[in-house]
Amino acid sequence: MEHIPVLFDPIMEFVKASSPKVFLDATFGRGGHARGIFDHSPEVKIFAMDQDHEAIQYAQLHFSKELETESLVLIHDNFKNIKRHFSELKSKYKIPGFDGILVDLGVSSPQLDNAERGFSFYNDGPLDMRMDQRQELTAADIVNNWSEEELVQLFKELGEVFKPYRVAKAIVHDRKEKLFERTSELSGLIERIEGWKRKGHHPATKYFLALRLEVNKELEIIKQVISDFIECLNEEGLLMIISFHSLEDRIIKYSYKDMKSFGEIVNKKVIQEKWEVQKNNPRARSAKLRVFRKKTSQGEANEQGKNFSH
Repeated sequence: MEHIPVLFDPIMEFVKASSPKVFLDATFGRGGHARGIFDHSPEVKIFAMDQDHEAIQYAQLHFSKELETESLVLIHDNFKNIKRHFSELKSKYKIPGFDGILVDLGVSSPQLDNAERGFSFYNDGPLDMRMDQRQELTAADIVNNWSEEELVQLFKELGEVFKPYRVAKAIVHDRKEKLFERTSELSGLIERIEGWKRKGHHPATKYFLALRLEVNKELEIIKQVISDFIECLNEEGLLMIISFHSLEDRIIKYSYKDMKSFGEIVNKKVIQEKWEVQKNNPRARSAKLRVFRKKTSQGEANEQGKNFSH
């Protein structure tokens, strides 16, 4: 499936209204949002981060003109390290900060559709789920090594599975005979235990989500990094974060509230895709956008800098 950037129109409205000169796309993916930002603000300089080497390769192939003129600068890393990179970028490119930051916390369509990445229970592939393939921990490591109690806690807390006991017990039982190596082996076990009549959500959905979040430490990272992003913004700069499930959205909502001394929450209610868009792009149905505008002057921000970490 072609990757369609979610909440494209609302984000472009914010871009048009703010006319950013320096922008950080912290989750570049296939560059759909970045392309739109270039179209609306031709003079913009975009710093594009992504931990996925396939995204970096895609940018090198499809954004060669922007890379040549340094309108686009690539950073192959997880956005959790933005503060370290920011100090280097300020020095090298003589920028005070970013006028806008976009963070899309979803898995891109190419990642989902590529069975070899191991994100999907519909396509058989290695039980992997690493967004950064340089890291060691995979979903198979968790499934094959964690205790039954640890698996229950993981599926409850990160997958929000109400009663994962039978699935966790079956995993521990079955792996004694043969370790789990493929996504189809795990999804097949979950289908067998929970039952599925091929209607509605696949029963493996929440289990796979829990594994993906744990493998990539996604919730820990977003908790840690929101204050870093706000610190990197110029005055009046916008932080736009797209989330896809309740745990992420809750973290963003309360982090924004905690940071109100540094700015304001732009949208009190989450922005979601129009129904027509959701019909054509089912993966956009759960997407939620929350926007924060930094209002604190640079002097005050420096004075209060120590309060950013908590």
